[in-house]
Amino acid sequence: MRLFLNRNVIRWIIIISSFVIVSLILWNTYVFFQHFKSEERAKMKSWTFAYSEFAKAALDNSENLDDFEVNLVAEYIVLDSTLNTPMLLIDNDKNIISYRNIFGKPRLSEKTEIAKVFNDSIDDTYVETNKDFLISKFEKENQPLIMEDLGHTLYYGNSSLINRLKYYPLALLLIIFLFAAVVYFFYKSSRTAEQNKLWTGMAKETAHQIGTPLSSLVGWTEILKSENVNPDYIKEMEKDVDRLKTITERFSKIGSVPELKSSDIVSETKESFAYLQSRTSKLIDFNIEIPEKVIKVKFNEQLYSWTIENLVKNAIDAMKGKGELNLSLKENDKQVLIQISDTGKGIPKSQWQTVFQPGYTTKKRGWGLGLSLAKRIIEDYHNGKIKVIQSELNKGTTFQIALKKHV
Repeated sequence: MRLFLNRNVIRWIIIISSFVIVSLILWNTYVFFQHFKSEERAKMKSWTFAYSEFAKAALDNSENLDDFEVNLVAEYIVLDSTLNTPMLLIDNDKNIISYRNIFGKPRLSEKTEIAKVFNDSIDDTYVETNKDFLISKFEKENQPLIMEDLGHTLYYGNSSLINRLKYYPLALLLIIFLFAAVVYFFYKSSRTAEQNKLWTGMAKETAHQIGTPLSSLVGWTEILKSENVNPDYIKEMEKDVDRLKTITERFSKIGSVPELKSSDIVSETKESFAYLQSRTSKLIDFNIEIPEKVIKVKFNEQLYSWTIENLVKNAIDAMKGKGELNLSLKENDKQVLIQISDTGKGIPKSQWQTVFQPGYTTKKRGWGLGLSLAKRIIEDYHNGKIKVIQSELNKGTTFQIALKKHV
């Protein structure tokens, strides 16, 4: 109990620490973003100042500029070449004077003295057509800058760097979400592993507990043999005792890697099928099609018989205790194919894979573990394949097991 509480405290410390770290990162990102916005606005103010001074000097038709004006021109040229901020310069009558970086290339709307310096002009109707939209868009992003001496207004948007920074917190949150999802699934899988260990321990303990009364039953059958009891009764009792031994061995193997031996799969299949047939309702018509020869396969007898039992019981349940059940065993050059078919209610094609998932069942009573266990035994322990190869609603289903032959 104390260990559980300590784990909860550690878990909450980690959660709170993660929340604080994420909050600090987001806050620093916001501060960083605002700092860039301020720097960009300062550059735009310098640009408007340089533009105003240079425009006034150019429009005055001054032939000689003093050193101050030359510095302004140099500043304007440098800023214009380094800024990648989209901007739109208009006059009081809403006429476009200049725009930059809307298409990634600086353009001027008229051949002014400034245009001559940059040797550039415009012949593009897009900006004129979408002028109101661009003004509205830029106003939402940044407050316009007014050049009172020229009667111009500069509207500018966010640079590509600012736009990328805007999405940084979203990307960060996505990464954090994915990290949290990984942690959650890791925690969940750890819990599942702990539960599996618990169930494995219970299964092994069950097998151990069954051993005591089973030994007693073996002793009682020996006593009954000396009491002149009908030998047929004793023979059937011995079969059930052997079956209990098999079940005990199955439970004892849960959680362990089973031992695979090269054995005759034909005789093992016959034996498992015959045992189930003798203890099933006579309303089920059992049919078996199997070759009369030895076919060697490397498998575990107890687990293989468990698989056959689960498939047969599943077929009987699907037929509600009445119908026809067929088992066939065929071989090719590399594999042995065991097919078990019934005349039950069938499975929709969309659920052919779902039926093997743990917990899946259509019965009111049951855990939905039979087919899942069969799949694990065949595919995980025997490197084989088990699948639904045919099913039709209200007509029946065919399961197939494929195992490699042992040469």
